[in-house]
Amino acid sequence: MIPAMKIIMLPILLASSVLLPQCQSAVGSDGGQNLVDQFWRADTERAQERSKTQLLEASAGVETLYDWLKTGPNYSDAVPTGQLELSRVATDGTEFPYIVLVPEGYDPARAYPVEFNLHGGVGRPRPEPGEPLWRQGYDGLRDPERIVVVPAAWDEAFWWFDNQADNVPAILKSIKQTYHVDDNQVYLTGVSDGGTGSYFFAFMQPTEWAAFLPYIGNPGVLQNPAGQVSYPLSFDNLAGKALYIVNGENDPLYPARAVQRYIDYMARAGVEHIFKVIPNGGHNTAWLPDERPAIEAFKRAHIRDPLPDRVQWATNRTDRYNRNHWLLIDELDEEGEPGRVIVMRDGNQISINAYYVSAFTLLLSPEEIDFSQPVTVTINDSVVHDGLVTESADTLLTWAAKDRDRSMLFTAELSLRVPLTLQ
Repeated sequence: MIPAMKIIMLPILLASSVLLPQCQSAVGSDGGQNLVDQFWRADTERAQERSKTQLLEASAGVETLYDWLKTGPNYSDAVPTGQLELSRVATDGTEFPYIVLVPEGYDPARAYPVEFNLHGGVGRPRPEPGEPLWRQGYDGLRDPERIVVVPAAWDEAFWWFDNQADNVPAILKSIKQTYHVDDNQVYLTGVSDGGTGSYFFAFMQPTEWAAFLPYIGNPGVLQNPAGQVSYPLSFDNLAGKALYIVNGENDPLYPARAVQRYIDYMARAGVEHIFKVIPNGGHNTAWLPDERPAIEAFKRAHIRDPLPDRVQWATNRTDRYNRNHWLLIDELDEEGEPGRVIVMRDGNQISINAYYVSAFTLLLSPEEIDFSQPVTVTINDSVVHDGLVTESADTLLTWAAKDRDRSMLFTAELSLRVPLTLQ
């Protein structure tokens, strides 16, 4: 623990999808809609760069481009529905299969919530083609009101490995290229090892998600070298998103009493959570039908704020796991040693407390910042920036391509160094 940081730290993982035909015409009376469609569905780096160039040439400026991207692409009703068996091939050639359950009555005019379900038993070999990823089958996961995604994990791709940290968000972005997704209602649920995987994303990569629902999992696995990794866990990193946690009283693998100490850490860190202990419950989800109404109410009550006024993040590395929404930690005082940043925004006034961090970047949105007025930034009570910040169409397109998120668009980056006297 690092008392000065008020941090509870314990030592311790693009898709080939169904795409709409890309429009071939340039900007016309559609006000750039064709180009936005092409940009949104570009699935190679070359295609993205070409689309970016076309949009930059066609738009009248950042404001126009922002409006186009905020509106987003056209969505078609001529897309597959039902159970889709898809896969994503990573840059190293690894194929990641996944299932998507699209409501039969899919209506492209409405934005759909999305729920990812992470399965257990990740120590098994990679699933063979046609082998079910969800052992109970998919009927219990289908929902006419949401898109459900079931990715695959195996002994070389645990949920808490780096390759899955890349894979799961990439699958989400691929789905957004074809289906009309509500960016702020994307939930991550997991069972057993999948529950532990839900904890992993909550601790390490929360930006995409509205809330996390770990069932019969244990965050302690993320500290256990037997899990092939050992992460430092900052429970303060959980403070921005709610968790719905369920464990069985008599679970032979992860009994509720073994998880209780982590729940206590969450309470101390002010993390919003619900912890349900199933009396006499084992390592199963037999309780799920009774619990479902409360779970669905929890989801309805927790819609993501894509641009929260307060963000904080702690990390011990800057190559990955260094972002929370509009904050990126770029440089630590000592790589491998944890640092923390807390950012609070009130209009154009941004105040920051930085601990053991040398440099970071703030991503700024016109939804929150008045770029016609000066932006004042203080770090550890000292003013480090007081002036206008210039918006950039290139910045807007770069982050839109990375995030595929119409509710979280950034038109400026403010990269800051913490003065040595303030570190």
